[in-house]
Amino acid sequence: MRRIGLVTALLVVLPVAGCGFFFGSDPSAEDVAGAFLTELAKGDTAAAAGRTDSADSAKSLLDKIRGSLKPAGIVTEVTGSTEMEDKSARVRFKADWDLGRDRHWTYEGEMEVRPDNDSWRVHWGPSVIHPKLGVQQTIGARDKEAVQAPVLDREGAPLMSPEKVVSVLLDPAKAGDVPVVAAALAAEASKVDPAITQQSIMDGVAKTPNGQSYTVVSLRDADYQAAKAAIYELPGVRFVASTRLLAGDKNLATQLLPSIRKQVEAQISGKPGFRVVTLNAAGGEVEEIFVKDAEAGTAANVTLSRQVQTAAEAAIDGIPQASALVAIKPSSGEVLAVAQNPAADAQGAIALTGRYPPGSTMKMVTAAAALQAGTVKADTPSPCPGKIVIGPREIPNSNEFDKGTIPLSLAFAHSCNTTFAKLASEMKPDTLTNAARQFGLGVDYVIPGITTITGSVPPATDQTERAEDGFGQGKTLASPFGMAVVAATAASGTVPKATLYRENPTKMDVTPQPVPAPVLDAMREMMREAVTINSQALSQLPDVRGKTGTAQFGDGTHSHGWFAGYQGDLAFAILVTDAGASGPAIDATDRFLRGIS
Repeated sequence: MRRIGLVTALLVVLPVAGCGFFFGSDPSAEDVAGAFLTELAKGDTAAAAGRTDSADSAKSLLDKIRGSLKPAGIVTEVTGSTEMEDKSARVRFKADWDLGRDRHWTYEGEMEVRPDNDSWRVHWGPSVIHPKLGVQQTIGARDKEAVQAPVLDREGAPLMSPEKVVSVLLDPAKAGDVPVVAAALAAEASKVDPAITQQSIMDGVAKTPNGQSYTVVSLRDADYQAAKAAIYELPGVRFVASTRLLAGDKNLATQLLPSIRKQVEAQISGKPGFRVVTLNAAGGEVEEIFVKDAEAGTAANVTLSRQVQTAAEAAIDGIPQASALVAIKPSSGEVLAVAQNPAADAQGAIALTGRYPPGSTMKMVTAAAALQAGTVKADTPSPCPGKIVIGPREIPNSNEFDKGTIPLSLAFAHSCNTTFAKLASEMKPDTLTNAARQFGLGVDYVIPGITTITGSVPPATDQTERAEDGFGQGKTLASPFGMAVVAATAASGTVPKATLYRENPTKMDVTPQPVPAPVLDAMREMMREAVTINSQALSQLPDVRGKTGTAQFGDGTHSHGWFAGYQGDLAFAILVTDAGASGPAIDATDRFLRGIS
């Protein structure tokens, strides 16, 4: 048996004879049965029917069956025959109907072929197509929907579950007064999506090709039931139900769950099944003649924690400026939360790919670089004047505060720009670049299903530029994801392999060298001191360590607020854009940590 091309019918190689379709000796009963099946497979129902002893009846039923099933192809094979006492023959065959979407209806059948002068004809009856097909019956296919599996968080709690959805479609050709119907639909749909208005529906209808319906909205079943009384009887409106994987809270992890759904779709969707049934003249089912059961999907497990994600979102949702929070488990690199408030969502995935000056959170890297170089220790007396001039650039502390000469750890805690600008200005062009990479800043992650950018700290040959880079201005850029990686590295000592899917590992373009243990010890103490000096609220929580950051942008009159740090095996970074200071990020950190305690 062979398949002919990628066409709408699939044919078999048959033993052939005679003239026309046949060559050589007179055709046998098997030849004629094979020819009938081949012509049916080609879609030439007239030719197939012409090989029967009741052409009109045969063509009518063959057309109905092909029209109902719409096969993408049919493969048939004659498997043998038995000669009967009346000189007729019983020809056996196999059939495989490709009904599309990986649905194959296979069965074995038999037809009676009777002698007709010097040839043969198929004795027509519905059972020629299938042994269980009766008189005045036809055949139809019915889908069996696959059971979708949920997406589960690290504790097995559902992040997304299968849910019934009803799509509301408007057929303008049947609606009569379309503006009136659109207004009625908008009144209900806008309760779910405020962007849907009478005008938006009219605009959508205008762009819909003639003869097609416009999908106004897809409603969760609960929302559909609430709106049903107002929209069910509207002219030209129809409804299509389906099952979709949805988050219980549509505002949960808005920057991750859509990507996760796409990434795990094949795994969670399973495979739909189908049934082939005989139908009576009224279209009612008579008998099931074939069934392929649906295969349930397999639950997908991601590293997110619903508890941590919910706490992260609650911590920043009330902030008017675009804000983001990323949390990582330092010991494993598992991503626990990626949260954005609505203002941030409007700007895109800023938590994962936004690039912002990190401000004084960069002092974690600068301090580590200086400590590794051996030029300073945590207790080294370090000048912290109100301002300092490096090259042509005057670099001030915030409001030009002056702490005199203090230990480096206190200069870190008080966030002395002048101290760290001076340290950075005396480094080699690539020292900060290399130290930043040791903390994951500049590392390229390939996490299946999502795009991330940690940030960049390019080498600086100019002394002034190095000074600016040292306190997180200049050309240094970081995302909240990148600063969470930095904080996780400070907690664990090695750059984490940030992971979202346990079964689908992340790749990193480099594996940075670990930060030396003595440097980490000093850094951790400095980060604790920064917390106790800058936040009474955070200092009351168990062992929170971190660094504040205020980063100017634009014309220098506006600043972003940062806090990056860790508590135990939880590292995180919070960005509040255009906050003016780090205070709002510190307050969000307090809400976040208390929300998961």
